[in-house]
Amino acid sequence: MCGIAGLVNYTGRQREASTATLKLMASALAHRGPDADGIWLAEDGHVGLCHRRLSIIDLSPGGAQPMHSASGRYSIAYNGEIYGFLGLRAELDALGLQFRGHSDTEVLLEAIEAYGLEKALARCNGMFAFALYDSVERKIIFARDRLGKKPLYIGVSGDAIAFGSELKSIRKHPSFHSPEIDRDAVTLYLRYNYIPTPYSIYRNVFKLPHGSWVSISVDQPPASLAAVLASARSYWDAFEVAEHGYAHRIGSEEEALDLLDNALKTAVSERLVSDVPVGALLSSGIDSSLVSAVMQEVSATPVKTYTVRFMEEQYNEADAAAAVALHLKTDHTEITAEPEIALRLIPDLPDVYDEPFADPSQIPTLLVSKLARRTVTVALSGDGGDEFFGGYKRYQRMVTFDRLEKMTPTFALKAAKFAPEWLLDAAAPLGRHALPSALRDEATGSRVKRLAELLQIRNRDDRYLNFVSQWPDAADIVIGGREPPSAMSSKRIPAVLEPVDRMMYRDMVAYLPDDILVKLDRASMAVGLEMRAPLLDYRFVELAWRSPRALCFSEGQGKRALRKLLARRLPETLLTQSKRGFGIPLNAWLRGPLRAWASDLLSPSRLRRDGIFRVEPIEARWKEHLSGKRDWGAHLWTILMFNSWLDRWASQEH
Repeated sequence: MCGIAGLVNYTGRQREASTATLKLMASALAHRGPDADGIWLAEDGHVGLCHRRLSIIDLSPGGAQPMHSASGRYSIAYNGEIYGFLGLRAELDALGLQFRGHSDTEVLLEAIEAYGLEKALARCNGMFAFALYDSVERKIIFARDRLGKKPLYIGVSGDAIAFGSELKSIRKHPSFHSPEIDRDAVTLYLRYNYIPTPYSIYRNVFKLPHGSWVSISVDQPPASLAAVLASARSYWDAFEVAEHGYAHRIGSEEEALDLLDNALKTAVSERLVSDVPVGALLSSGIDSSLVSAVMQEVSATPVKTYTVRFMEEQYNEADAAAAVALHLKTDHTEITAEPEIALRLIPDLPDVYDEPFADPSQIPTLLVSKLARRTVTVALSGDGGDEFFGGYKRYQRMVTFDRLEKMTPTFALKAAKFAPEWLLDAAAPLGRHALPSALRDEATGSRVKRLAELLQIRNRDDRYLNFVSQWPDAADIVIGGREPPSAMSSKRIPAVLEPVDRMMYRDMVAYLPDDILVKLDRASMAVGLEMRAPLLDYRFVELAWRSPRALCFSEGQGKRALRKLLARRLPETLLTQSKRGFGIPLNAWLRGPLRAWASDLLSPSRLRRDGIFRVEPIEARWKEHLSGKRDWGAHLWTILMFNSWLDRWASQEH
């Protein structure tokens, strides 16, 4: 795993200036690649690549980058891993190609030379983002992996292109020293807690969509950022994968389980290939337990597993994780997330996520990454199980909402929506028995009002969008902002999908790449740790879409396939442990140890000075939260993370 960056000059900048810029861009990514660095500038000075290396495969200088193909036609800066690359290398060996080293980077380069870009990408299974200079066609080509595990930002100005794994490297380029904040992107951020692809927090900088590639001339500057995006081509399309899965359903559950089991064993085995130590992140959940179990199954020695212990019992999974580790006989380590330890990480978050990002689980993810990095350089995670096997609790709730909508009179919904909250609080205990069991514990006045609002949204897709929105009225909160379309709100979705699959599909193309994988990449790479996710092997994902739907979600329960696979490896007593979620006691912290910090960032004078958000709704929620009347922690965290980011990155001095 590494960090990449680079530039394209469309004016006559001196070589010395371009070289200095490349050094600065590489230095900004030192955390992603602490082992080595390299820069390369074409003879004519038009194109430059830089690379920071975290050595995983081929630790020798033969794996150093930027790397050039044997013919000299191609030069590459590459971030990621190609799994099973030795098989691809054997194919190329049979064609008579000679290799100088043992890295997957060289195999990728020579595959592009031998097969062409798209056919090479089709042969590559992995996580990656790269910039490839073609000296014959005089083009620079950018590409990302199928599911968006590795990031790539591209900035377009009139006289240059700058690109990098993170925005902080792009800001080292003179054309992007003082980029303009995109208020439309802020509006999207306020809704989702993250900025969805292809947008970035800055105008004229975009994220390359996952599963795609784009080619840009190094002689003629692009007409606009929009023109570059419009020319991007997909080589793996989630739409086609889901549609194909429905059309080519696996016949029986047992057959599907066997295929999934074999595919997972292969995925885990390929992700254990490394010239440095490998471990796994383990919680009490089905996903990480399954990955750890398969990892131990295919490993000749005890694998290293890691978990976080929380002092607050409602968030603590450490005991359950320890029980799984004991059964699997792993070499298990845990770290206790005492409030003061976790709180000390908060000032670092704007540097770790150099774009506004407000998933509160970013804190424990960073903690466990720091823990794992003490003894390993690579760690496997269980990410991906929820999005492809119906694991999120919100899927169950949305199914419950569908039933409630059909049985609740319209006049009752309107009455609840407009009734005073004190009246609903008084009435809620009386009506609790009428609610489905999944919702009875949440029958407070505010939640009944929220439920009434949701049930009045008749379209399932619109209701789900509203449900996953942190601030559904985001465009009314951001001054001068409007909300552009995004993958989560897009109407491009296979018509054949059933209700739960429609939600899973939206999470696959939006929430997974722009929240889960961003969190995982930035937290791990901040400490020089490579994270690998076997459940996100694209072959496993394609099998998931082909599996009988009852293996994904049935009778209100998700992840039936993964539970059955884990049941082949763990006793029933360890399968029934409740998953608590990888969260933090945010509501309590904002009323306690974080109160002074939050009060400063949310003060009306501060909000008016910045001129980004309307003061009144934020002030009202902060007061209500402090009073204990409502828990607005997650909503307020979105504002707090933005303002923390603004303090760190708004000035030219960065």
